[in-house]
Amino acid sequence: MRAEGWIALAADLVALAALVLVVLVWRRQARWHASRTGPAAHPPLSAAPATPPMSDQVKGPLLAFVVNPSKPDAATLRLKVLAACAGRYLREPLWLETTVEDPGAGQARAAVAAGAQIVVAVGGDGTVRAVAGALAGTGTPMGIIPLGTGNLLARNVDVPLADPLAALHVVLDGMDKPIDVGRLHVDRWDPEQTGEHERDHLFLVIAGIGFDAAMVADTDDVLKAKVGWIAYFVAGVRHLHGSRTRVRLALDERPTQTAKVRSLLIGNCGRLPGGITLLPDAVLDDGWLDVAAIDTRGGLAGWAQLFGEVVLQGAGYRSTTLAKIGRIDHVRARVVQLHVRDAITAQVDGDLVGDVLALTVRVEPGALVLRVPA
Repeated sequence: MRAEGWIALAADLVALAALVLVVLVWRRQARWHASRTGPAAHPPLSAAPATPPMSDQVKGPLLAFVVNPSKPDAATLRLKVLAACAGRYLREPLWLETTVEDPGAGQARAAVAAGAQIVVAVGGDGTVRAVAGALAGTGTPMGIIPLGTGNLLARNVDVPLADPLAALHVVLDGMDKPIDVGRLHVDRWDPEQTGEHERDHLFLVIAGIGFDAAMVADTDDVLKAKVGWIAYFVAGVRHLHGSRTRVRLALDERPTQTAKVRSLLIGNCGRLPGGITLLPDAVLDDGWLDVAAIDTRGGLAGWAQLFGEVVLQGAGYRSTTLAKIGRIDHVRARVVQLHVRDAITAQVDGDLVGDVLALTVRVEPGALVLRVPA
């Protein structure tokens, strides 16, 4: 075998080893979450009483559930929610279903207008983001019952992911925590982009351009329904050899910087599916955005080194090697202005924004009250 062949083989082996390490970390993380969200960690919810509660027995806050009805568990979950609320002598909750035209913002506003003291997003990241957009700045707490693929915000605040009734426990017995939200504004679109597009987007976890947005755009919905977040990984493999992007970046009042990157991520918190911690310094209530510039060179060997960097930083270690072909550089800011010469796709919390040339991203400290485990 020629030298080039041995080099390619070595790069493939390093990439495979990095992938195996990521999977092992994910399995350990999954076992840890299972130990926290299993039956022993959450006592059973009270069953509905044999007789309906008298009107003078009804107490507690009025809950509203904003539900994505396309999720498989949504229909049966309603009966369990009603039983749990009746068992605690709570008022009958509002049950508001989202639509394609309105994925949750209008329903959340209607819930607040009807007097709901807690509004619960029941669905995936899109439903959570829509409800949060309506509640940010109102002081009305938001709960989460995750029924999606990524469940990004729920994952970052330790809301149980695979047990809707355990998540309901957090809604009923948890505590209120003000968290930051990110606001992405599209300053300039791709001139070739057609149709109407929203310029302003709230995000709770991560916004980004480059490899991550291309991966989101290319993920197969059917595969995602079958295998969950692994569908994103499958889509990502198809973009490993994509081109790098030259970006001009201004952070707060600092001078503009220029860099070539695979992805530029702007995050509010950093835990992703698979046990991956992409932004280890990101904290939901610190008033900062964490910016990560991700770059690789050298084909698969660069991606393998990047995987290693991500796994190590998730375990609390930072590499000090200067000459890297796969790297992730971190910085913090409250305002991020970004320009690219060639239009690139942007995403917020896994939802596509569109093809952009310039963005401004800001943090709103403490804008959303979130119901989290006590």
